[in-house]
Amino acid sequence: MNKKIVFATNNKHKLDEIRSILGASYTIASMDEIGCSEDIPETAGTLEGNALLKAQYIKTHYGYDCFADDTGLEVKALNNAPGVYSARYAGEAKDSKANIRKVLKELENRTDRSARFRTVIALITEGKEYLFEGAVKGKIIEEARGNAGFGYDPVFVPEGYAETFAEMGIDVKNKISHRAKAVEQLKKFLDEKRLD
Repeated sequence: MNKKIVFATNNKHKLDEIRSILGASYTIASMDEIGCSEDIPETAGTLEGNALLKAQYIKTHYGYDCFADDTGLEVKALNNAPGVYSARYAGEAKDSKANIRKVLKELENRTDRSARFRTVIALITEGKEYLFEGAVKGKIIEEARGNAGFGYDPVFVPEGYAETFAEMGIDVKNKISHRAKAVEQLKKFLDEKRLD
């Protein structure tokens, strides 16, 4: 039987990634599809806090079991910035190209370009809250490469690869990314719950 669950996002890229990873066993509904067009405030100081805020908002206002994620790029030489502020690093407009320009500018003349992407997923189901985390290490290159992906993908090369996330395409990225790792944990948990 197909289980319907709400993913608290209207980000089409994230929806495509999540649907691809979770597969046909789950029907993933976006916020749009449940009639929610609000921009849920992300006012927590951590990825965990923001993910929970979004999931709690959907549960409280719409009644659905749901999950939400928050993702941050943590750059070692920038004291793990932009981190929780990744989407708005260059301002409230959430402009990916401006965010990339700012990170590259701040890394000029830095030799340590190591970074990691971290995703936290908050799930609310059957009245309980659960957290899942995935991370992938890599480095920030000096100029954007590739047209796939979104956010900081054109400047992030994961460890063990020569291509950026934006060059490797969704199929490869979905096997190794921070979000993929967090979603795999979520899927394992949901699959086990269904067998109970």
